Amino acid sequence: MAVRRQLVVGFDLDMTLVDSAAGIAASLAAALGEQGLSLDPEAFWPLVGLPLEDTLLALAPTVDLARAVPAYRAAYPTLGAPAAVLLPGAAEAIVAVHARGGRVLVVSAKIETAVRSVLSQVGLDHGDRAPDEVAGGLFAAAKSPKLQAAGAQVFVGDHPGDLEAARLAGAFALAVSTGPHDRQQLLAAGADAVLADLRDFPRWLDGWIRLPASGLPLAGTDSLGRPRCSDQVRHPRSTQRS
Repeated sequence: MAVRRQLVVGFDLDMTLVDSAAGIAASLAAALGEQGLSLDPEAFWPLVGLPLEDTLLALAPTVDLARAVPAYRAAYPTLGAPAAVLLPGAAEAIVAVHARGGRVLVVSAKIETAVRSVLSQVGLDHGDRAPDEVAGGLFAAAKSPKLQAAGAQVFVGDHPGDLEAARLAGAFALAVSTGPHDRQQLLAAGADAVLADLRDFPRWLDGWIRLPASGLPLAGTDSLGRPRCSDQVRHPRSTQRS
C-alpha cells in the first residue's frame, strides 16, 4: 500500500508573499546615492527578485559592489523591511497548507536575516501564518537543493528563476503574476499553472491534492485542461503521491 508523503509547499518571498518593491528601491537608492549614482525606477521594476549584486550592476554598471552591497544591507532594516506589505491571499495561503497537515518553507534570494525581518514586519512570524522553515541567499537553480531536501512538492513564485528551481527539484511550478512577469511570460518560462495572486491558492491546493496519479486536469480547468477561472494551466504534475 502506497504511503502518501506529508504535503510540503515552498514559497518565494519578494512579490510572491510580500510586495517589497518600494523598500528594495529605497535601499538601493541609498546605496547607490553614496557613490553619486541614481536609481531609475523604470529600470528597477523588471529586476525585482534578482540577487542584490546582479541588480546593482544592472542598474549602475560602474557601481563599486564592495561598497554598495554593505551599504544596502545597512539601509535595508530601516528603509526596506518596514515598507514591505502582504500581497493578497499570502497569509491565507500559508494557513491553508498548515490546515491540510502540511509544512511551509520560504526560500528567497534575500539573506536569511532580511527574510525573517520582512516576515516579522508583515506578521508572517507566528502561529499558522509562520513558515516552518526559512532559507535565504538562494536564487533560481540554487533554490532546488533546498526544495529537494525539504521534500517540497509545490514551489510558488513570481519569477522565471523560481520556475527553474521547481523543475530541477521535481516540484509543481506554480506561478503568481504579482511580480514583474505576466501570465504569458510565466507560462513560456515553464510554469505548470499561473494564478493572478494567492487569493485562489487554497482552492487550487485542494484541487491539486485530489489530482490522481493518472494526470487528470487540475481544479479550475475543464475536462480538456483549459482554464476556467483565474488559473492558466500549462500541464499537471502528479508529484504529491508516492
